[in-house]
Amino acid sequence: MSDRVSRTAEIAAADPNRVIVFDTTMRDGEQAPGFSMSANAKVKLAGVLRDLGVDVIEAGFAAASPGDEEAIRRVTGEVEGPIFCSLSRANEADIDASYRALQHAPRSHRRCHTFIGTSPIHRTAKLKMSTNEVMSNAVRSVEYARSMFDDVEFSAEDAFRTEPEFLADIMEAAADAGAQTLNVPDTVGYAAPEEVRERFAALADRIKRRHPDVIFSAHCHDDLGMAVANSLGAVMGGARQVEVAINGIGERAGNCSLEEIVMALKVREDRYGVTTGCDTRHLVRASKILCELTETVIARNKAVVGINAFAHEAGIHQHGMLADSRTYEIMRPQDVGFEGSWFVLGKHSGRHAVAKRAEVLGHVLTGEKLAAVLAGFKRRADEIGEINDAELLGVIAAVDGTPEPVYAAAG
Repeated sequence: MSDRVSRTAEIAAADPNRVIVFDTTMRDGEQAPGFSMSANAKVKLAGVLRDLGVDVIEAGFAAASPGDEEAIRRVTGEVEGPIFCSLSRANEADIDASYRALQHAPRSHRRCHTFIGTSPIHRTAKLKMSTNEVMSNAVRSVEYARSMFDDVEFSAEDAFRTEPEFLADIMEAAADAGAQTLNVPDTVGYAAPEEVRERFAALADRIKRRHPDVIFSAHCHDDLGMAVANSLGAVMGGARQVEVAINGIGERAGNCSLEEIVMALKVREDRYGVTTGCDTRHLVRASKILCELTETVIARNKAVVGINAFAHEAGIHQHGMLADSRTYEIMRPQDVGFEGSWFVLGKHSGRHAVAKRAEVLGHVLTGEKLAAVLAGFKRRADEIGEINDAELLGVIAAVDGTPEPVYAAAG
């Protein structure tokens, strides 16, 4: 077993309140239908994640296919900075594949992530193993991985449907075998936030007595829409690594969204008392590039990076924003990579927003003229929905009695 210090250990030792961001977009995210990525795409995305300041990149599952092993090898050979990780089942062949794939990365920046199912349904239906056999395989795989890697993570798959006592036993055994990161995954999105907080706190209370430097990690799925909330619960329970994906992609309903939890920890640092190493100004860029690489789109109302995240149509909101953006925005759009907020003019907009946009377009509207333009604006908005600059100029022209060509020219 190596006595070298991994990059993970250095990060944890430098600040106990620093949450390690572990991105699994290229592994768990890619396993979702419609999100498969080529080696070139993975290299490009890894560069974006490096710029974002992600600590650990799980670049793939080397044993899944020769192509996946080669993609990991390319990523680690062409991108420098983060810790690179490959997933492995609890067997020597998988761990060997991870070692081959990660050989280009500096030794301190290589991680083997080994896992085994621990819940009753996984033990009986999938693995056909007893608790003793699962325990033996877990320990043996961690010991083998530690003979090759300075940084080993162990995951108890389906942890939240595993008996609490057995979960604690196998986690402690993995730590005894040399795993420095213990992942407690909510593999099927079954848990609830308070339950997650309590489970992490209990595990930390037991295991950190013997292994004070071990890092607990959260990997939460979104089957019930609680992946981010559960990950925050884990942080409150002592987790200092969160496993996430850009745009929340991943198996079934997806993973904890990278952009959402990073901004939650940043905006509510007063509550959570932790930080990350992410440069959040790259969040929108990361989201857009993933969409381009996978030819997918995200919902307009997607938190943090959706097109509506900093858009305002309602008149009351627009009035408040004109007075002070903090009335309706808890974070600055520039902090996540947008150029700024924007108003959408539509039937919900009020006189303040219409007058402000008209002024930008060169028309000062007051008194009766503003009232007339607003009335025409509302009628047109009921007909077509969103009012762009050309439509607004057309309304103003109609009120002024300007000939129709002015309206057409505005388009």
